[in-house]
Amino acid sequence: MEKIKKYLRVMYILWLRQIKKYSRSRARMIGSLAQPILFLVALGFGFGPIYQKASGENYIQFIAPGIISMSIIFTAMFTGIEVIYDKQFGFLKETLVAPVPRWVIMVGRTLGGATVSTLQGVVVFFISLIVGFRPENFITAPLAIVFMIMIALLFTAFGTAIASRMEDMQAFPLIINFLIMPLFFLSGALFPLDNLPHSIQVITFINPLSYGVDGIRGILTHVTHFGLGTDLLVLCIFVSIILLVGTHLFTKIEA
Repeated sequence: MEKIKKYLRVMYILWLRQIKKYSRSRARMIGSLAQPILFLVALGFGFGPIYQKASGENYIQFIAPGIISMSIIFTAMFTGIEVIYDKQFGFLKETLVAPVPRWVIMVGRTLGGATVSTLQGVVVFFISLIVGFRPENFITAPLAIVFMIMIALLFTAFGTAIASRMEDMQAFPLIINFLIMPLFFLSGALFPLDNLPHSIQVITFINPLSYGVDGIRGILTHVTHFGLGTDLLVLCIFVSIILLVGTHLFTKIEA
């Protein structure tokens, strides 16, 4: 029992560190909101008339869940760079010598980054309301947080796993952007997944973000491609796999 309490305390401290770092950096908070706002305004109003003419639906209603997901995945993946910073400045070495298994440290960092990313998604949700997005049911809208958390956990663990195998801080953003952009654009965030070429459909089918976007959209707009049950199941499988892989890679890290 004492061992479990110690593990939970370490996780809490690492979680709290992530929250404090985020809350004290106003530049980070403001900067991370710039891209979602740009996408909402530029795409929502720029392509809105074209989309409405073709489908008869409001484009803001369609892309808002996708932009919420985008804000989460970007924030989640880039939290991995903190692992490299901690390597460079010696904090990681001090953390790794703590008398706890390394998976505890990995989980604590992941929970902290996932919390920050989820908060980011919630903020973008409220911004989308200002832009003109309206959920079909405000009572069930908070359930979308479940999918936000799943996306945040998945990609925070993914970013941490990648960072644990890297030393170059300049290379990390390049690698992350190389991975994020295809994941985002081929997730159904900006366009419907119906009637796509077969090759693109296969990619969207194996893209975990597709299920996160679809889950958030299904709850907020009651329009879903895969079904909420399938979305949640697939995300749980991906989160479990990435957490296991990420934990394995983190335990091999050399600070």
